[in-house]
Amino acid sequence: MRIEFESIAENQVLKEAIIARMERQNGISFHDFMAMALYEPHLGYYSSGRDTIGRSGDYLTSPEVSPIFGGMVGRQLREMWEALGQPGRFKVVEAGAGNGTLCRDCLTWTRRAAPGLAAAISYVIVEPIARLKARQQQLVESQGLEVRVAWVNRLPRGIAGCILSNELLDSMPVHRVTVQDGQLRQLFVNWNQTEFVEEYRRPSGAVSRYFEDLGLLPAEGCTAEVNLAATGWMSRAARALGRGFVLTFDYGYEAEELYASWRKDGTLLCFYRHNPSNDPYARIGRQDMTSHVDFTSLRRAGEAAGLRTLGLVSQAELLMKTGIGEALPPADSETDLEQRLARRRAVSELVDPAGLGRIKVLAQAKGVTNVRLSGFAGTGTNA
Repeated sequence: MRIEFESIAENQVLKEAIIARMERQNGISFHDFMAMALYEPHLGYYSSGRDTIGRSGDYLTSPEVSPIFGGMVGRQLREMWEALGQPGRFKVVEAGAGNGTLCRDCLTWTRRAAPGLAAAISYVIVEPIARLKARQQQLVESQGLEVRVAWVNRLPRGIAGCILSNELLDSMPVHRVTVQDGQLRQLFVNWNQTEFVEEYRRPSGAVSRYFEDLGLLPAEGCTAEVNLAATGWMSRAARALGRGFVLTFDYGYEAEELYASWRKDGTLLCFYRHNPSNDPYARIGRQDMTSHVDFTSLRRAGEAAGLRTLGLVSQAELLMKTGIGEALPPADSETDLEQRLARRRAVSELVDPAGLGRIKVLAQAKGVTNVRLSGFAGTGTNA
């Protein structure tokens, strides 16, 4: 298969590094191509220091829509803190904090609306990319919150509180596969001196075992993604948690829907200045790449490492159950019309079932008995 791509705005140094690796190894897996395109030190999309998130970047996440989202997450954290018996110390560990907006808004909300939690909370951001860490520190310090926040390169152990992630797992590099004549095949990428070319080879043992564990395969001729990094991360998060919760916000589906026969082309998408594309070989190092998460495998990975699943809901459902409607001022309030309309637009955007509202939220727990989280009531097994 031949792939045509435009070279506009691509990082030529990164492209040459990818090509050199392909030539040394006679092609690389799509996973390795995606890892270099997104995370190659100083060159990849996330590690280059570009402004990627927000209305001026390439894509929009819920924290960037409005501080209302951070306040709603703060409400969920308060409920978790109460479920643990309101301990004097409650650690929130956010992995992949983007610009630091969610951290800022959660802490600002607790300081204003939940003084007991504010006194107990300590916030840790897991961020191995130096340029992102610097951006997060600048934002947090501008609000006078830096005394409550620490930065680390990897998940700490023995966490008592909550491990939190928002659109982290769907940004991890994925393997791409197809089924040909009933056999699973894995995508590799090579360079033919003119352009990138794709070819399917025998899958790795890990990719094969992934579908064996699920007990299913994509349909004949379908393309699909396998995010082994996400399940690995969940296993590590479960081991890092001493007592408390793991709260995961991400785009995704249960496995049967993710690998449904009608989903012919998988879920991989690229974003550049908010314009979607299905060409991962364009604008190398300058465009985001993302794919939907398999929540069946993610949930099972957590359970195998000691977590109990409390539920899986849409972001819209969680926000509605935790009271986002209260963020809307009544028509006769003293808030001016422009502010009321802005808040209504923000709430609508956060719960839009065709947009951010369709993000899934997975709640899991460890070392907690008889807990019920209001946003997940009736959707899973209570720990």
